Amino acid sequence: MPTIVEKIFSAKSESEARAGDLVIASIDQIALQDGTAPLAIKQLQELKMEIKAAEKTHFFVDHASPSPRKELSNDQKLIKEFAKKIGADFNPPGEGIIHQLMVEKYVKPGDLAVGADSHTCTYGGIGAFSTGMGSTDVAVAILLGKNWFRVPESFLFHLSGKFSRGVYAKDLILKIIADLGVDGATYKALEFAGEVENVDVEGRLTIANMAVECGAKAGVFPSDKLTEAFLAELGRKDDFREIKADSDSEYEKEFHYDLSDIEPLVAKPHNVDNVVSISEAEGTAIDQVFIGTCTNGRLSDLRIAAEILKGNKTRVRLIIGPASRRIYLKAMEEGLLSVFVEAGGLILPPGCGPCVGIHQGVLADGEICLSTQNRNFKGRMGNPESEIYLASPATAAASAVRGEIADPREFL
Repeated sequence: MPTIVEKIFSAKSESEARAGDLVIASIDQIALQDGTAPLAIKQLQELKMEIKAAEKTHFFVDHASPSPRKELSNDQKLIKEFAKKIGADFNPPGEGIIHQLMVEKYVKPGDLAVGADSHTCTYGGIGAFSTGMGSTDVAVAILLGKNWFRVPESFLFHLSGKFSRGVYAKDLILKIIADLGVDGATYKALEFAGEVENVDVEGRLTIANMAVECGAKAGVFPSDKLTEAFLAELGRKDDFREIKADSDSEYEKEFHYDLSDIEPLVAKPHNVDNVVSISEAEGTAIDQVFIGTCTNGRLSDLRIAAEILKGNKTRVRLIIGPASRRIYLKAMEEGLLSVFVEAGGLILPPGCGPCVGIHQGVLADGEICLSTQNRNFKGRMGNPESEIYLASPATAAASAVRGEIADPREFL
């Protein structure tokens, strides 16, 4: 009867937790990045209480990596010194993006994880319940190793079929967000079932990452053989455990998606649910393409982009941001970075890059960027006088070659 979410909260609260219940649950992993950590640290310093969950706490420097301003440098110094003082984990500039590293190194299927970042929901791609919280709530988690939660109701997304050529997980989640709207799943969990084996784990991470863009607390996939193989490749096979919903689980709503019906999609400014088919967006002139972020900076994303860019030249600024040092090195070994540079692209250190608008890649007035990131809000990339379109890495790479939004199927 329990859903995946209810199973995880039951285990972590040592109760029979059901949707709508208020529970106090033990937390397995806690994550903070350089934009949100300083506030949590300052609150902890003011409280002067014993910290009980330092060993579960992970700090990351990814939003400004390396720092472009002294104010940010001072914040990063604060984080490093505090992590050392309490015995917490610290990931310096260049290691990668908080969410990619949490998946690569720490989070396990069945975990309950929280982070001072809204896209903490990414970890649901490997069968965890993970959600973003404010810095104050995360400070409480660091202090106590637990927090209170309202167990969210779940929407079930039953998947069938296989993606067609040129269509990817990013297109599926854009379709779901378009169907639900930006607040259509507020405080719900999106659970996925059916032929989930037709979505690889990196694609699942992309989908879970963007669950919050329709208001959800989490996006959760069952863990399976693909999850086990993914963790084994990271040297973490022993961290695998199977977790899935019972066959008679109860859901607030159910949806069915045939992956073969999905086409390349684009989210137009300035909302993530402002989604149109590639045919409606095709031909829109652009000034910059950004391929990267916690949504689509993984190795499979870089591979498909390189496949399209190989032997071609970009007609616009092309910025590539690998999501972690591991991905950067593997892309280097496979020759992907050479493809990007030869095409005219710029390679950034592992990190968030232009996505948050406080570092490299800020747009000029009136410029348009096609990005693989998760948000296209006005001013998101650092300039409210610019515009952001969202799409898959394949669509982004094809558009870089054309200098305008283009259908990736023409290149594959």
